[in-house]
Amino acid sequence: MLTISLLTGMKNSCKRGYIIFDRIDIQIEITPLSFQELSRTRPGEPSAAIRERVIKARKIQEERYSDYPGIHCNAQMTSALMRQYATPAPEDMSMLREIINRLQLSARAYDRILRLARTIADLEASPTIQTHHLAEAVSYRNLDRETWGE
Repeated sequence: MLTISLLTGMKNSCKRGYIIFDRIDIQIEITPLSFQELSRTRPGEPSAAIRERVIKARKIQEERYSDYPGIHCNAQMTSALMRQYATPAPEDMSMLREIINRLQLSARAYDRILRLARTIADLEASPTIQTHHLAEAVSYRNLDRETWGE
């Protein structure tokens, strides 16, 4: 696990930090919770329900890639498979293009966003990537933003 101080130092060392950040699929900055927030009792989704959703998503992926030797999950998708299984609708593609350009994301970040959006769609058992799947995937690229760590 990478710590904030290590990541901040890597980010400040420019190119080297960017290269490492670019290879991390899910990048979330987590701020500490106050005692009040920690002690609040709110029912969350039970772990068993989350586990079941993950098992179903993995099964969807195994079935999807059953004809492709060595490919078992979205993380292993080739470029050709990404074009086949992780291409958003045209209107969503234009939204993603705008985000990629505005945040100046790399081709690698673009691929990671699409793979993650495909996985989010699988967790919902959705056959297609929808706008909210893309938006959620982009939201997990916090460390790509210039303001991260400030």
